[in-house]
Amino acid sequence: MDCCQCKGIETVFNEKEARGKLKAYREDGPAKTTRMLIDALRAQGVEGMTLLDIGGGIGAIQHELLRAGVERATAVDASSAYLKAARQEAERQGNADRVSFHQGNFVDLAPEIPPADIVTLDRVICCYYDVRSLVGLSAAKAGSLYGLVYPQDTWWTRVLVRADNLWMWVRRNPFRGFVHPEQMVQALVRDGGLTRRYHRLSGPWQVAVYAREGSQTATTERS
Repeated sequence: MDCCQCKGIETVFNEKEARGKLKAYREDGPAKTTRMLIDALRAQGVEGMTLLDIGGGIGAIQHELLRAGVERATAVDASSAYLKAARQEAERQGNADRVSFHQGNFVDLAPEIPPADIVTLDRVICCYYDVRSLVGLSAAKAGSLYGLVYPQDTWWTRVLVRADNLWMWVRRNPFRGFVHPEQMVQALVRDGGLTRRYHRLSGPWQVAVYAREGSQTATTERS
């Protein structure tokens, strides 16, 4: 990730935002699409597995799946404020010793990040320009399950993202959002040896869970 996007991420996903997200999580639980992803993963079976949560924010997926039976989690996030909030919540829930935290760009850190049974990217693809590297490297880390929340590739989601990017430009913030071609994303995941088992739409977002071929998981494919 170029330094401008990194600076933009630190500015957008700052301590104020992290505090607000953490407060909302403690009061109401995970956001809707995050909950959909968590429920879909749990339906596939997560007991005894390991998790790699890329761009996991305040750690809602980590906290919920550890409670559901995941043994250990690895959190990677480019926002230092969000990673700090995730660590605080892990400590509050008594899981600090079961999570390892890494701050930075996953694509750069990938060689030193171990694989996991489950890999998740919740609203991360839309924050990264090099979708080939991000999806290719992250899918390769998934031993059994690969979960995504990312924008639908439609004209109106592209308009929304362009409007957000214009607002960022006006504010002189280097952060930019992206709507990557859906067929490209799906092809990259398939090339990684994963097959889609679950798919739902919610507003501008889509939630998908893929499984490694040969892994013992339930089949719940729907659109």
